[in-house]
Amino acid sequence: MASGLAALLDDVAAIAKIAAASVDDVAGAAGKAGSKAVGVVVDDAAVTPGYAMGFTPDRELPIVWKIALGSLRNKFVFLLPGALAMSAFAPWLVTPLLMVGGTYLAFEASEKILEALVPHEASEELEELALSSTELEDQKVAGAIRTDLILSAEIMFIALADVAERPFAIQAAALAVVGLAITIGVYGVVGLLVKMDDIGLHLANGRTRLGRALGRGLVKAMPTLLGGLATIGTAAMLWVGGGILVHGLEHFGWMAIPDLVEGLSHWAGGVPRVGAVTGWLAFAAGSAVVGLAVGAVIVGVVHLVQKVRGGGH
Repeated sequence: MASGLAALLDDVAAIAKIAAASVDDVAGAAGKAGSKAVGVVVDDAAVTPGYAMGFTPDRELPIVWKIALGSLRNKFVFLLPGALAMSAFAPWLVTPLLMVGGTYLAFEASEKILEALVPHEASEELEELALSSTELEDQKVAGAIRTDLILSAEIMFIALADVAERPFAIQAAALAVVGLAITIGVYGVVGLLVKMDDIGLHLANGRTRLGRALGRGLVKAMPTLLGGLATIGTAAMLWVGGGILVHGLEHFGWMAIPDLVEGLSHWAGGVPRVGAVTGWLAFAAGSAVVGLAVGAVIVGVVHLVQKVRGGGH
């Protein structure tokens, strides 16, 4: 009886070791895969607050919550099953789809730059003013979820590319962990950002001099912070989108542009002590230039087609 119990305990211990190893594998794979997608995560966190701004304070967090739920739906209903099916049946599609997403990011960033340089048409502003607050909220949420779908697809495919050699169960678990962790992290930060001015106002009306000064500082800093985030988001779109295109070209053996960007990065990486930083910055800058070039061409084509269609009516 005692020997039977000992054997059972040995079996339980062995199963526990296997389970612990599996958890470690999932955690390691998720951490490695998630770190590769950090550029897109920065982009996501920088872009999303703009969709919740301009509404009454009581609607800001509900809007962020709606977008977060849409993001989870994007990841777990559409992207996770699609990514796993692709890994199992058509792994060759990962790089082309990444490049399509990278092209879209470059287009979106170039469109934002054009909007910043060229004033909005009055008709567009009047159309937005004509919407009720509920209609405008629904429109903003839908736009945010569409943008999130592209960014989430990039995150999931980048993560998938990094765990493609792992067993199927590890792939599924790692992608689920990455998707959930990034969603919680991004929208937690977004929720904090959109309520930062309210936190500042609360502190500004507090009892302590330090708290009031901090509160006033937060309120004054928010427009600059949000403007800076918008700029960072646009830059991240360019460097992430361009970087994906550069790696895609390298994957297909079209080496002219990748060699140029890698050469620039290698040259900048020769700076003593800070070579790793300057090398990365040079690669990001080179990738952003590629993204801007591709995005500008697409923006030009899209606007030309719109103009031709408009002139044809």
